[in-house]
Amino acid sequence: MTDTINTDTDAETIHHDTVPWQGLNHLALITNDMDATVRFWHGVLGAPLVATIGTDTFRHYFFDFGPESSVAFFEYTGQEAEQIAKPAGVFHPKAGQFDHLSMDLPDEAAVMALRERLIEHGTEVTELVDHGIMRSIYFTDPNGIALEASFWADDPTGHDPDFADPQYFKDPNPVAAVLELREGGLRSMPKTVLVDEPQDDYRIS
Repeated sequence: MTDTINTDTDAETIHHDTVPWQGLNHLALITNDMDATVRFWHGVLGAPLVATIGTDTFRHYFFDFGPESSVAFFEYTGQEAEQIAKPAGVFHPKAGQFDHLSMDLPDEAAVMALRERLIEHGTEVTELVDHGIMRSIYFTDPNGIALEASFWADDPTGHDPDFADPQYFKDPNPVAAVLELREGGLRSMPKTVLVDEPQDDYRIS
């Protein structure tokens, strides 16, 4: 469970300090077949396998997605995860907190070259989809994980956001936190706690 730090509306707002993110360090996913995962991510996607960890209870493999950026998989010894396959952006209750993984490429030429590579390897892939600020293709890995390869057509990262700019902030009915940011800063933050074992009902209160 979580607690929420509340402040009076008249209290000083919590100011945002920039965290120097440099991209994705790693996203940890689960596979029931690490061999097929290596063959797809390293062989088909061309994301080099750069590190492996093995213990009595799991394997943990890392695939390179650029400087200091990786996607990692766990395979648990003697255990089998219940896997589903779903399109990106389509709700499924068993997906939990994960929807899909989007991987960044520099431009449209790189995305289309990847699309041709996928087709050559027999992987089904969508046409290029125009999302306005980004353009993407979609496909699926052997674990049923929905994947997206994208490039920024109009990159909103790397500069201070203007929370009232309709070019990037397009939700016509934004959550309260966005309204607070427009007004100068967040007035409350959630506080979370660690869990000692898996929980089916871990929610913000």
